Amino acid sequence: MASIRRTLSPYNDRSHQNGANTPFSPQSPSQKQFPQGKTTFSPVRRFVAGVFFRKHQTRKNFQFSWNKSLLRCFMCFFLGLLLGMAPFNSDFSELRQGDLRKSDFSFEMKPEVVSVQKSAGDLASIEKLKENDLLVGAVELGVVEKIDKTDMKKVLDFVSGKQLIVVSPTYSRAIQAYYLNRLGQLLRLVKPPVLWIVVEMNEASVETSEMLRNMGIMYRHLVCVKNNTDVKDRGVHQRNTALEHIERHRLDGLVYFADDDNIYSLELFESMREISRFGTWPVGMLAQSKNKAILEGPVCNGSQVIGWHTNEKSKRLRRFHVDMSGFAFNSSILWDPKRWHQPTSGPIRQLDTVKEGFQETTFIEQIVEDESQMEGIPLGCNRIMNWHLHLEAHGLAYPKGWVLPKNLDVVIPSK
Repeated sequence: MASIRRTLSPYNDRSHQNGANTPFSPQSPSQKQFPQGKTTFSPVRRFVAGVFFRKHQTRKNFQFSWNKSLLRCFMCFFLGLLLGMAPFNSDFSELRQGDLRKSDFSFEMKPEVVSVQKSAGDLASIEKLKENDLLVGAVELGVVEKIDKTDMKKVLDFVSGKQLIVVSPTYSRAIQAYYLNRLGQLLRLVKPPVLWIVVEMNEASVETSEMLRNMGIMYRHLVCVKNNTDVKDRGVHQRNTALEHIERHRLDGLVYFADDDNIYSLELFESMREISRFGTWPVGMLAQSKNKAILEGPVCNGSQVIGWHTNEKSKRLRRFHVDMSGFAFNSSILWDPKRWHQPTSGPIRQLDTVKEGFQETTFIEQIVEDESQMEGIPLGCNRIMNWHLHLEAHGLAYPKGWVLPKNLDVVIPSK
């Protein structure tokens, strides 16, 4: 019986599946290098592959390890921390200027600081910069003019010395508005600081308040509350109200009693600022008969008071022959007596109980002891800077204003 002998093909041989190497089985390069058919990677590649990739595992050989997971998270965090702290700015700062222009961005641009004292050649070299260079801004040179000494003196002269505290008692009468406006307009011309204290009796009138608001100077409107039947001299109590206000608020300056019906020169207020403690000057006034002018005030040798002018026999018994508008004094005497060693310990006030005409001398005796503590202004006391004329219109009533009962008809003639 004929037998057929089948030749075994090498491709049908399954021995290569069991890992046996036959002469006919193809081998990869890795298999040639490693006879057992296993591949090997570098340690770094194995670490990265182990962190980010994980092979598919069956349930039989799957083993979950918390230690490996925590280690992987820690390594990823540490790697990101190192990358965040890396000095990238130093890499950009090392770039060349040409590469910086190509990238079209920059982190910091420091312009050249140009000094004002550079020469003309340096300024010309700055203008010849290259067209491709970055310019941050232009430099402007300014010229500072020196202030003239005369201009500086004017600025310093604007700051006046002592404050003038002008006290004016007033009351409702026919020409009160005229007197107050005349005195207020004069005080506006005096260099500041000037404080005008206006005192009225019992109540503040609307007319006076409106006039003071529109005057444009610093003022204080006071009211002297007093029973008119008990008042012998209205002006004495009004001035005492102002003195009490100055003492309570410790106002610093030179106090001057300026009645609204007197006539004053601007030079008088400017000369007052030279007073240190107490200053006085002569005052021109009309006699009681109003047919002649008399002079009342000090006789001076320079600024020293050596005598007094007086013409009335009834007033020769006075210690100081001064009119109420003929002196001014430092306000600190009222609220700081220890500084001036004043002779009296009580408050300094005008007296209403003395005879008419003696209010001035009794008040001055509370401030100074004798003529050695007085200052005569101006030098020599040879100029009259204010007048007391006593021109009053007692028969007229205080005007209330114009009242029109109906509108007036206006007729416009036609052409």
